[in-house]
Amino acid sequence: MLVLSSISSPFTPYRRLSRASFMPHSFCNPLGYCARTVSSWRCLLKPIAAARVCPEETHYRIDKSLVKLSEAVAEEELWAAACLRVRTFYDFDPAAFRAQDHRNYLAEREFEALKERIAGKREGFRRVSCINATLPLSHVMNASDDLCAYCKFVENGCERVVVGSLDLNNCHRLPDEIAGKKPEGIGADFARAYISNVCVAKELQRNGLAHALIMESKVVAQKWGISDLYVHVAVNNIPARNLYMKSGFIFESDEPAWQARFRERPRRLLLWAGLPVNYKL
Repeated sequence: MLVLSSISSPFTPYRRLSRASFMPHSFCNPLGYCARTVSSWRCLLKPIAAARVCPEETHYRIDKSLVKLSEAVAEEELWAAACLRVRTFYDFDPAAFRAQDHRNYLAEREFEALKERIAGKREGFRRVSCINATLPLSHVMNASDDLCAYCKFVENGCERVVVGSLDLNNCHRLPDEIAGKKPEGIGADFARAYISNVCVAKELQRNGLAHALIMESKVVAQKWGISDLYVHVAVNNIPARNLYMKSGFIFESDEPAWQARFRERPRRLLLWAGLPVNYKL
């Protein structure tokens, strides 16, 4: 689901919002702004960590030949990816006071954090890439007006929409998460990576986009020289667990119950996939 110099972002962060109620999806809270339902915007922004997949809700079919899987470079596409994450992982009450302002605020925070990780400004991250699945705007206009308006960007003069996203993180461990065990020794500093923030637009789920993103992340990871790829998943997130198992991951370890209680969230499982690495001698 991952460089850039700072720019004037599409929205200015709001320092104070009176009220904007929203409810995280039952399976999802991947942006890490809060661990539970909140009725105010005042919660700390935590580093993005475990990847999750939201429940499938619709059956809108797409032409898979039009899907483009690639690493995002342009800031406009990174902004669209940040908007997709907020849109996917949170339910906003349209009638709530300044709900749209709050959604924009969350997208702004994720956009800035994503740029920092990709640019190597976040301590502990060796390399980060935002990998997106995109479609031509004309192909998804009938799926959702909101998706097209909120997650649209322009590439080479053509309008496209980010419909799926994830981050690939080359690091020893993700903040506030259990660490992988492989490889051991010095290799853990450069040959281990984690997938996080896996999301697909709700209208376009059941099209294999999440699986395609994960397989693309494996291709990118191999180019980086990664030998061991990990993903965290909530223990009660059966759809996500099945997705990762289908994509070649197996169980390695689980989070202690006390740690999950301390962080006020569902307990995590850590899944692992080995990658072939070709060393040039």
